[in-house]
Amino acid sequence: MDIIIISITALIASLMTFFTGFGLGTILTPVFAIFFPIDIAIALTGIVHLLNNIFKLGLVGKEVNKKVVLKFGVPAIIAAFIGAELMIRLSSMPEIISYNLLGKEFFILPIKIIVSVLMITFALMEVIPAVKGMQFDSNKLYLGGALSGFFGGLSGHQGAFRSAFLLKAGLSKEAFIATGVSIACLIDFTRLSVYFSKFLSAGITNNLNYIIAAALSAFVGAYFGKKLLKKLTLDYLQIMVSGFIIILAVLLGMGII
Repeated sequence: MDIIIISITALIASLMTFFTGFGLGTILTPVFAIFFPIDIAIALTGIVHLLNNIFKLGLVGKEVNKKVVLKFGVPAIIAAFIGAELMIRLSSMPEIISYNLLGKEFFILPIKIIVSVLMITFALMEVIPAVKGMQFDSNKLYLGGALSGFFGGLSGHQGAFRSAFLLKAGLSKEAFIATGVSIACLIDFTRLSVYFSKFLSAGITNNLNYIIAAALSAFVGAYFGKKLLKKLTLDYLQIMVSGFIIILAVLLGMGII
């Protein structure tokens, strides 16, 4: 049942990336976290995210703006390495406190608190008008790369900052999507190399069936998203998804999931 839930979520999330501000990782990470420890959930989502972006790159890759990728991508790679290393260190820290609820013991971990706060923050960024409409001048692409890379490495949340900084880069709709996908691939390659070099490799290789199922489902979502590519903004859907993510984030921070 869990693999079905993850696959359906991956398909819907991948489709939505073409029409809403949410990225695949933003939606898929908390769902993976229901069934896996948060560090493994981040790593598994990272693999699916990378595979899906490689697939999307095959669909829209010819529109990539190489100059923007270079300006944004170099600091993103460096910052993604730092963020991923921090995630590994946080995941090895012991619980801060434990408590009993309804006869069951729960543990509050530093990594879960941090990821929970980030989930809530980035979910709210997609629905609060003043924040949602943030844009930065094209001369700040280096800063955007650093922010997107760091949070991408730490928790997988890289899309919000990437979009905010790329919107003023003078790109067409197709180039905006293709360039963003290229940068996401660079960040994913970097953070996954760190995850694999540490103890997370066992958790990843032992769950290949989840990765394959989620990736194939995401491919289907990306394919139909490309077919329907007319940048729609589904505000009511964004609010619903934000609410779902915030609820899961609260449960995660409390150690319940």
